[in-house]
Formats: sequence, C-alpha cells, structure tokens
Amino acid sequence: MSKVADTTRVLLGAEPALRRMLNYWIATALLYLAGILLLAGQVAWGHAPRQPALLLGATAAAGTLTFYVLIRFSAALGLAPATLAMLQSLFAIGCGMASYAIAGPMRAALLCMTVVIVAFCAVALRARQTMFVSAFALAGMGGVMWWLQAHDPLRYPPAVEAMNFGYMAAALLSTALLSSEMTKLRRRMQHKKQELEQALETIRTLATIDELTTLANRRHMNALLSAEERRQPPGARSCVALLDLDYFKQVNDRHGHALGDAVLREFAHAARGALRTNDTLARWGGEEFLLLLPDAAPQDAQRVLERMAERVHALRVEGLDPAWRISFSAGLAARRDGEPFTEAINRADKALYRAKAAGRDRIELA
Repeated sequence: MSKVADTTRVLLGAEPALRRMLNYWIATALLYLAGILLLAGQVAWGHAPRQPALLLGATAAAGTLTFYVLIRFSAALGLAPATLAMLQSLFAIGCGMASYAIAGPMRAALLCMTVVIVAFCAVALRARQTMFVSAFALAGMGGVMWWLQAHDPLRYPPAVEAMNFGYMAAALLSTALLSSEMTKLRRRMQHKKQELEQALETIRTLATIDELTTLANRRHMNALLSAEERRQPPGARSCVALLDLDYFKQVNDRHGHALGDAVLREFAHAARGALRTNDTLARWGGEEFLLLLPDAAPQDAQRVLERMAERVHALRVEGLDPAWRISFSAGLAARRDGEPFTEAINRADKALYRAKAAGRDRIELA
C-alpha cells in the first residue's frame, strides 16, 4: 500500500488543489481516449480517412500528455488554473474541428462533444471566459462547415451544414449562458462560504479571548488547563499563579471605569511582554489574572513574575496620577504530581490572600 501511495503522490502531487486539477485531467484524458476509439471505429468502417485520423489521434494523445506535464508542474511554471483551463478548452475545440472535418456522415454527432467541452471547461472559467470559448467554438466550427460545403458540396450539402450550424449555435449559446449563471452562483456561494468562515473565526476568537485585554479568557484557560493535565507525563513540573491588581477599586472609584479599563489594557500589554513562549496569561475575572507556566520549576515561575512586576511598575497610564505606581500581588503554586490544576489554583489563591495581607505588591509561594 505504501508503494501505491508513494506512486500516487509522485503522479498526482500532495497538494489538494493540484490533485483536484489532475483528477479533472484524468476525466479529460478518458474523453480523449473515447474519442480516439470512436474515430478508429469510423476508420475501420470506412467512414473516415485513415491518415488524417491517425494524425489527429496522435495529436490528441500528445496534447493530453503535454497538459499533464503543464498541470503537474504548474506551480513551478507559474501557470494559473484558469490559464490551463483556457488552453485545454481551445485545444479540445481545435481537435473537435478537425474531427468534424474528417468524420464524414458521422460529423453531426460530434457537435455534442463541442457542447460538452464548453460545459466542462466552464467549471474552471469565469463567465466572460466561458463566453469567449463559446464564441471561439462557434466561429471555428462555422468556418470548418463553410469550408467543407464550399469545397465539397456533394458530400457536405450547404443546407445540411447550415442546419448543423444552427443547432450547434443554439446549444452552445444556451450552454454558455447556463454555465455562466452556474459559475456566478458558484462564486457567490464561495464568497458566502468565506464570509461564514470569517464569522466562525470571529466567534471562536470571541469565545477564547477577553475583549478588553485581548488575553485568554477564563473559558479558554480552563480548556488549556485540561489539555495540560492530559499532556503532562508523570513527574512533569508546571506552575500556576493568581495575580490581582493592587488597589484597583480605588482607581475605578476615583477616576471612573474608563480609566480602570485603560489600566487593565496597559497591564495586560506589559505583562504579556514578560512571558516565556509557552506561558499563558488569562483574565480570570475583574482585575484578577491567572498565569499558566508549563514545564516550569517554582524558581523559574518566580523569575517570570518578577520580570512582570518590573514592567508593570514602569507603566504610566494617561489620566492616572503619575505618583500612583501600578502593582499586583501574586500567589504562586507548583502543581504536584497528578494533582488537578483546580487544587493548585486553590493553593495559589490562598497564597495571593497572604500576599495582600502582608502589604501587597509581592509574590507569595504556596
């Protein structure tokens, strides 16, 4: 199975978009194969000349292989999917024109293939491109019909060719219009899908981020704590710390909640800059914050909190008395082996109350 998977990866690539394009190519190649087999049957039954049929079959096969190479290495060649689709449609229409010219009495049956080509390529083309391909097919096939009836009116009666052209024109124009409308509908659906994905991403962000501070919110932190409990092997070290801004109620009472919100935002910005790569700081409620420090010994966690305190002490918030030094009290607890984080947080909470009782602006170990 691994050899089959490796071969498939080599032939079709690993990117989903490239595989989708090559799957379309496979479908196109099967259509070419069916056309070549039908053309061989016409030759065998004497309805088509042998040499032109062989040349057309070889051209169709070579073109199919050429387009495989162009699609497979389209990224390196800088070829956009729409460009490839346009080239394939023009090539297919050219093959259809040649087939009509040598098909003899079976030529009218080939007109449906021209319609299929336009409908098939409309999947990857814009509405204007689809109309261009339809106009090209109509002009090309019309030119072939005119040339045939002008040079061999006995085998290609003008009235018959005119009727064939009329049926083809009606079918092509109808198919082009329907394909254009389907393309517009598909693009509108893709646009709606993108809008929905953006809305879902916004909802996910709002569900995990505190809007005021842009830190993780309590719900997201609880999910991180549960994931960390599952992740950590026995004996692993980690710490949690509860932080509370000192005298924050006085800021709100004296200066209003707008300035209190500004203090919370500035605190969050300063505190985030002191964290390690894997640390997470969350707004736990009001002016209280929870810090998760994975793979950290108590002394490592304390250094993080001390860096945080230095940054917070240096904060200056517009509208707040410059003499007011922003600070926080913290309770730090190391998670014991196999202990739920809820218990470690409870111990950190008790340490936080001791820090407040001891005068605030300090870190207490549980």
